[in-house]
Amino acid sequence: MSYRNNRNRNSGQRNNRSGNRGRSSGYGQRRPVELHKATCAKCKQETEVPFKPDGSRPVYCRECYQQQKPRY
Repeated sequence: MSYRNNRNRNSGQRNNRSGNRGRSSGYGQRRPVELHKATCAKCKQETEVPFKPDGSRPVYCRECYQQQKPRY
């Protein structure tokens, strides 16, 4: 079998794999985010965050986080 025949045969396999592009394969679909209750380290109000706080780092509510983060 020559190189040219081998290349043509493989390109057909590639086309079969890419035939799934129009359908949803699960990528890009978001699952519901589980929110965990936490207390803001600055204003002490209860807030919800998309991760489980372990106490090793401060957690801020949305308003305090906006004030806290550096602006570039």
